[in-house]
Amino acid sequence: MEEQQLIAGLRAKDRKTTEYLYEKYSRALFGVISRIIFDKDIAEEVFHDSFVKIIQKIDRYEESKGRLYTWMANICRNSAIDKTRSKEISQSSKTNTIDDFVYGLESNSDTMDQVNAIGVKELMNDLNEDQRFIIEYIYFKGYTHSEISEEFDIPLGTVKSRVRAAIQVLKKNLDSI
Repeated sequence: MEEQQLIAGLRAKDRKTTEYLYEKYSRALFGVISRIIFDKDIAEEVFHDSFVKIIQKIDRYEESKGRLYTWMANICRNSAIDKTRSKEISQSSKTNTIDDFVYGLESNSDTMDQVNAIGVKELMNDLNEDQRFIIEYIYFKGYTHSEISEEFDIPLGTVKSRVRAAIQVLKKNLDSI
């Protein structure tokens, strides 16, 4: 199903489209959440809530701002981060390292194929060391800009500048694909 058809079907509240969305994207979206939340039961709860949120808020998706998967992944990521900040989960615990996530996925080849198909690893190679460090901690380990600033003694403005520069590099490289 093409992305345009998928969006139209979701906005029309078509059940088959919702089932297709779940079938095609649930593993990848659950992977986004499980990189941030250790506990499988809590991660499943966050995934369920996020999936419902995606279906309910599909009218807020703006195609001009990015692809549907990116929008859904951000909803899942933000929901997972919100959950880690809740009283239910200890504030001191951080997420798995990216290595734990990658090795965990190897046993589940379908998901690994989907993650590799996105090409994130290759895009990250084009970032300089400082940019790659910041992006890994924010997007793969669930840190906030402030947490990175405090924990690694990097000025907050510098963290934000590195994120902005990294995103520009990633966008440029994505456009060339």
